[in-house]
Amino acid sequence: MNHTDFMKTAIDMARSTIGQTRPNPSVGAVIVNSGRIVGMGAHLKAGEGHAEIQALKMAGNRASGSTAYVTLEPCSHHGKTPPCADALIQAGVKEVFIASQDPNPLVAGNGVTKLKKASIAVHIGLMEEEALQLNRMFFHYITQKKPFVTLKAATTLDGKIATHSGDSKWITGEDSRKDVHAYRHQHDAILVGIGTVLSDDPSLTTRFGEGLSPIRIVLDRQLRMPSDAKVISDENAETWIITTKQAAQKNKRIFPKHVQIIDVTDPLLPMDKVLDLLGEREITSVFVEGGSEIHGSFLESRSFQQVITYIAPKLIGGSQSPTAFGGAGFKTMNEAIDLQVNSVEQIGNDIRIISSRRLS
Repeated sequence: MNHTDFMKTAIDMARSTIGQTRPNPSVGAVIVNSGRIVGMGAHLKAGEGHAEIQALKMAGNRASGSTAYVTLEPCSHHGKTPPCADALIQAGVKEVFIASQDPNPLVAGNGVTKLKKASIAVHIGLMEEEALQLNRMFFHYITQKKPFVTLKAATTLDGKIATHSGDSKWITGEDSRKDVHAYRHQHDAILVGIGTVLSDDPSLTTRFGEGLSPIRIVLDRQLRMPSDAKVISDENAETWIITTKQAAQKNKRIFPKHVQIIDVTDPLLPMDKVLDLLGEREITSVFVEGGSEIHGSFLESRSFQQVITYIAPKLIGGSQSPTAFGGAGFKTMNEAIDLQVNSVEQIGNDIRIISSRRLS
């Protein structure tokens, strides 16, 4: 095995923890001595040992004189756990390969500096692109102070998300619906509007039992949430209902302990304010599964980074049948948001397209 192989192992370990480290990034580490892996680790959960610590524990005395491969710059500050840079120094590691540096101001090059001052050889950038992609949601949150937003839509070939009567079960096939659960698991929260709750009564849970369950967020201006809705009766995940201060003051209902009522002053619940609020609460990523109006609001405010669209080979037709993005829409093509198609893949009988907003 060579340097790239060892780093790939670390990245694979980190990738396996996506969805369970909130609000921390996913990190993997491998310790190699005399060409053999003597320690491996991944950060499994916030508050528990970081990847480097787990790998060093496995390596024991064999960490002395070793080479470490880490997907993200080792931390240099005291948080819920001691600094990983210090642990690598104390263990006698002689060389460290780092895939990507950490944009977190608490780290931001300090880990590298500390290692170099201890006469440890440091190499930065091995498999950097893969490492940046791995934690793109975390990096966005750290630099923007807002969660990374993914819009998910399931449409027919003619772009409809339901019939004119509102029937939408099921547009896509079972394979696509299973695939959606994997993306739910990768995000901190799942967001819908109250209209989706009233029409579909979704559970908004994931079939993946490991790690943290995504928080269910419902935008509900008038606090119309039914007491028997699944997001209220099902206690397997937290539910946050974001409403207006006026509605919260009028409605004195008592909800179960797993339900939080969050009120904001602005009666329109603008998306930028909602995302600011979620960022303050350490929500690093949001998977939006709302209806046409919610998606339209995110579109018009340009408050998203990624779009995942499942297209079923079906035709509904009808000018009154809703499309994935409602609202007024843009007036001119110059206002349209340009996307970069990242992947196109057949999922069962459907097509999944993953696109991201172009930065320029």
